[in-house]
Amino acid sequence: MLQCTAFAEVPEMGALVVLTAMHPEPGPTPAAPGVPEVPELDDMLLCELGEHDEKTEHAAQLWSGEMAASRDLWMFWTDADTDTGMRRSFRFAELPPCPAVLRTPATDEREVCVLFDRHSAPHSWDVTDPLADLMAERMREEVRRERGDDGGGNGDGGGDGAGARPSG
Repeated sequence: MLQCTAFAEVPEMGALVVLTAMHPEPGPTPAAPGVPEVPELDDMLLCELGEHDEKTEHAAQLWSGEMAASRDLWMFWTDADTDTGMRRSFRFAELPPCPAVLRTPATDEREVCVLFDRHSAPHSWDVTDPLADLMAERMREEVRRERGDDGGGNGDGGGDGAGARPSG
């Protein structure tokens, strides 16, 4: 299943309020003693769920605690078409991770689901990220072009005009 391609800008103030409430004890912040340490946040988040219907909220992990943390901060959003245009609603939830583990008996490898507990979509190992696939393909093309230039072989790139067709 392909990953949902919806993305949202993180409402910074709301996220900071939630993160601060999650960690009321001051952490080691030399620049501002007594102020809780808040992690840097991404400006944009991509929905991490597999493709889903419009009734299902989009979801992205906003922040994950330390390795021993039993809960992660997730941002959920929906888009609704109203009389005045599109309206986006956000909510934040601190949720435990999904307990599902995919085991491969032949190799004894284990892959954990990186989504939240009781998510509605398939587990993360069943979701293919189309953006990552596109980026990987572009990287492969770039490597092929560079190897073509270095090896002097197939003339499918190079920027020196070799193999270029006249326009017109």
